[in-house]
Amino acid sequence: MANTDYKTWFVAQLRPQGLTLARNHLHRQGYPTFSPEVLSGHYPQSKIKKYRKPLFPGYVFVNFDPSANGWTAINNTRGVSRLILSDPRRPRPLPEQLMAELFRRCNSSELFTASDALEVGDHIRIRSGPFSDMVAQIVALPDAQRVGLLIELLGRQVRSSLPRSHVEKI
Repeated sequence: MANTDYKTWFVAQLRPQGLTLARNHLHRQGYPTFSPEVLSGHYPQSKIKKYRKPLFPGYVFVNFDPSANGWTAINNTRGVSRLILSDPRRPRPLPEQLMAELFRRCNSSELFTASDALEVGDHIRIRSGPFSDMVAQIVALPDAQRVGLLIELLGRQVRSSLPRSHVEKI
């Protein structure tokens, strides 16, 4: 994991498909980077395949000291489009609490975990929609934004999928 001093982190916008290139060149220049990812999945022939995708597509967090000389070279780094700064003469870092929370919720390989860690087999309550207040069981976690459910309807077990924001763990 990158530097845990949460006070000097900034955001760089990437060129298309530039994450790996930008990270390699920034590290070579001595700038730590942080790019959290989430697990996602798709269903080819009903086999779940998981893959990692960026939590913030098109952006990477970069750690540098704005009072030191040379940080402007980040704008000319391969893979980087530009640093996102409100004032290029006096750059302000991202809020310390934001970075601390992002680091806290990522493991050592920068994989982001949801705050309410849902697992297959957990029972949840549906908070909104036509099945509001029904209790269901999680049967799949296809990606970070959705949950696969088994709901009892009219005496049958029915599979469904809902956004995580529509369910709460009980």
